[in-house]
Parts: sequence; structure tokens; C-alpha cells
Amino acid sequence: MEKKNDKEYAVANLASIDDYNKLYGLPTLHPLVAVIDLKKATKVVNRIKMEYGIYALFLKNNSNCRVLYGREPYDYQEGTVTSFSPGQIIGVEMKNDELASDAIGLLFHPDILYGTPLGDKINQFRYFDYSQREALHLSDTERALFVECVEKINQELQHPVDHHSASVISANILVLLEYIDRFYDRQFITRHKVNSDIVANFERQLREYYNDPHCDVVPSVAYFAGKSNLTPGYFGDLVKKETGITAQDTISRHIINVACQRLSATDNDISIIAYDLGFQYPQHFSRLFKRITGQSPTEYRKIRSN
Repeated sequence: MEKKNDKEYAVANLASIDDYNKLYGLPTLHPLVAVIDLKKATKVVNRIKMEYGIYALFLKNNSNCRVLYGREPYDYQEGTVTSFSPGQIIGVEMKNDELASDAIGLLFHPDILYGTPLGDKINQFRYFDYSQREALHLSDTERALFVECVEKINQELQHPVDHHSASVISANILVLLEYIDRFYDRQFITRHKVNSDIVANFERQLREYYNDPHCDVVPSVAYFAGKSNLTPGYFGDLVKKETGITAQDTISRHIINVACQRLSATDNDISIIAYDLGFQYPQHFSRLFKRITGQSPTEYRKIRSN
């Protein structure tokens, strides 16, 4: 760890479970998995930037620290869960002169995924890429389930390693991740009013984007997610939960609706219409048009002109 002055962050590269445990003065019971109780930390870590090379989940029990993703604070209050994945850089600032936050957590190294059902499904748990305002807020019942799952993993870590250990541990991690996925589904539902406003803004911004007769580029999901200060993953999941279709399909359908209007109302060449809609290559526009309408742009225009 590189120590900087008090106004800057110390930097820690967390390439292994042991790297994290050494940072906080905690024991390492297993090289690939750890259950963390930060109240038991024996080293002071007040202001640090962590470069994660492992997966991590934390349930926070108090509000004496601030967690940052880039420059944005997590929506990370008492009783919330945050999740981090390899490649993320997270800043932590303690508010008081305490050793660590009152939080419990689960850490696991990517190596434990190989050849397991957990490895087959890990990419489906998109919340590992969520950030900023996207933490999971647990009910009391959900919180009890989270703690129960973590405790089962901890009990297995106390057991002498045998040929069942990796399978049992990864299976219990998978159960916890499935629960978190379910809890996020519930959160999308209970935050319907806020989420519906985000979707309404997205649809308005999409219409405004194509009010310009000539666009330089086809807008991406990430573009609209950024306007809502959300990650593309969380934004895409939110739109799908609210509307039943993906954010990308929403964009594509609107583009084709605009294209249909221009094909009907003008005699502009199809390549010109494609460029004006932001497509670099007209054939990409034609493929998208046929996928959505079942017709090529030429066929559509010919039928509409008869």
C-alpha cells in the first residue's frame, strides 16, 4: 500500500483475499473466500482507494463512513448492501476516528468460479456493476436472510478443507447472490414512482435527441444512463423492469419510427437517411430496420408509396 499525505488517499491493490485481510489486520482462513466483520479490524484505515481484483459484498450497519465510486457517493446508508467486482476502484472515507465501519461482508476470488454453477451464472448478476445511487436497501427480513447466508459460508470456512469444500462454499455464495438478485427485483418495484420518472425522462430525452434532423451518432444506453447519473447496467435493468423491453430496444424502436416518418415524408436516399440518424454505415441501418419491421427500407418505402 502506498501511503500519501493526509489530504490524499492511500492506495491498496486488492489482488487477493489476503491483501484485503492484511489491510485491516484480519486473519485469512481460506485463500479464495473470506467472511469479513469490520468491527474486528485491528488496523486503522481512514481514507483509502481500493483497486479491486476480487468480488465483494458488504452489508453496512452504521453510517460512519462514505463510499465513493469515482467522484460520486454511493447511496450507502445503514442497512444497505453494496457489491464490487474485479476492475473497480472504490474510495472509502471514515467520518470518525474509528478503526472501520460497522459492516459485514463476503469476499471471493474469481478463481473459485471455475468449473462451478456459480461460474456459469456470475455474469447474470449485473448488480456487481452498479454504482453511485444504486445500493440495495434491505428490509428486516431480507437483512436476516443476508446474515444467515453469510454465516453459513463462515461456518464452512471454519471446517477443515476437504474435496467437498469448494463445491459447498461456491453453492452457498450462489444462494446469496440469487437472494440479492431477488431483493433488487423487489427494490425496482417499490421504487416505481422514482423509476417511472427516470423512464419518462429517458423517453423525452430520446425524442429530443432526434428532433435534430441530423445526428452525428446513434445514442447508446450509456449516454442516457449518464444523463440520469446511473450506470448502464442499473439503468438498463430499471428500464426493462418498468417497460418490459430493454433500453437498447427502446432506442432502436424509436430510431425506426423516425426512419419510417422520413422514408414516407421525403424522397431522400436511404443512405442519407441512415447518416442523418447517426449510422456510420447504411447497411447497419438497413439490418436494424428489417429486424424490427420485417421489411427493408426500400420495401417499406415502395409499399407506402403505392
